[in-house]
Amino acid sequence: MLTLSNLSPQPGSRKTRKRIGRGPGSGHGKTATRGHKGYKARSGSSIKAGFEGGQMPLQRRIPKRGFTNIFKRKYGVVNLQDLERFEVGTKIDRASLVEAGLVAKKYTHVKVLGNGEIAKALTFSVSKVSESARQKIEAAGGTVEGIE
Repeated sequence: MLTLSNLSPQPGSRKTRKRIGRGPGSGHGKTATRGHKGYKARSGSSIKAGFEGGQMPLQRRIPKRGFTNIFKRKYGVVNLQDLERFEVGTKIDRASLVEAGLVAKKYTHVKVLGNGEIAKALTFSVSKVSESARQKIEAAGGTVEGIE
């Protein structure tokens, strides 16, 4: 019968750790698997990431292209068809969309797109609203305010 007291792993499924520098009888004594002399045999040696033995490293051989705009705004996108879950007259802003799980918390700006239909009168206070979305919102009796 198998109990917690007699559990053991399958034979061969767990290898024992290589214990280096533990005398000649271990088979990994003396130079402790480091070989003779050279930079990698020294204490404190560590080859930094990307080092290619003196050859010009790949990250320096490849030409630089373009740049990253650190001021770029990333918008969380939500479609009209996803907003049917809100009650009539609700104010839709970033906080309410994040709470509803429609926009990720990492997005500081939100854009509403006109994919789908909306039948409820909602008040929108978001960063951007597409023209088709604006027309559908106003046709349903809703309003769009506070656009940046």
